[in-house]
Amino acid sequence: MDGTIHVHRVRDRAVSIYVPPDYDAGSDTYPVAYVQDGDELFAPGKGDSLTVLEAMFGSGELEPLLLVGVEPKERLNEYTPWPARALVEEFADFGGQGAGYIDFLEDELKPFVDKHYRTKPCRADTGIIGASLGGLVSMYAAYTRPDLFGGIGSLSGSYWYEGFVGYMRHNPLGRQDLRIYMYVGGAEGANKTTLQKDMIARTKEAHGLLLEQGLGRRLAPLTIEDGAGHEWSCFIKRFPEALRWMFAHKDDVEENSRP
Repeated sequence: MDGTIHVHRVRDRAVSIYVPPDYDAGSDTYPVAYVQDGDELFAPGKGDSLTVLEAMFGSGELEPLLLVGVEPKERLNEYTPWPARALVEEFADFGGQGAGYIDFLEDELKPFVDKHYRTKPCRADTGIIGASLGGLVSMYAAYTRPDLFGGIGSLSGSYWYEGFVGYMRHNPLGRQDLRIYMYVGGAEGANKTTLQKDMIARTKEAHGLLLEQGLGRRLAPLTIEDGAGHEWSCFIKRFPEALRWMFAHKDDVEENSRP
């Protein structure tokens, strides 16, 4: 990694902000991706996603960007859209505070980042991405804040969550110029007996709804990786590819949104 990671506290929440290698040497402004689960998807000690991203920056495959890793306070609450019972008794119930969490991103964190860093603050240059429940709340943001986030990354999003696919069906996207990347492992849910057993089927159903609601496959691809499980190593591997898709297809978005 040649860039730098700065750690801040915003409303008593740890926030890890990655800036690319050329940030301190110039005056350019940068797109921003808001990443769930802190720096789990990009910390150097977790994998090589930053090395891959910096190679993309160097080759011109992807415009250099900022990553804002947002630490969850209560993950089962903040990353879920409404309350639901736990899948198994030893875990706490889901709190359903996703709307309040997204309010925090919009009303407090984004203004902080835009004030202290050289960002491109417009919607087209602002994305949100996460894995598992983090992928679920990222898709929820696509439906509740379509004017805030132009790019969405959902890595093995928890579309088994009770009522979520129905929510997507009955609350169509407010815009058709989103860039949404979806990924799921081909072996996910194989050994589950809870709602998670339907991981792949629900992901395909959610993706189909995006297509029905006007995005088209070039703006909303779904990647299914043969044999891959629900593992952070898989999410980290897909993270750079998801960001490339979210931020490198603005011409497609503009063409898709023309009358």
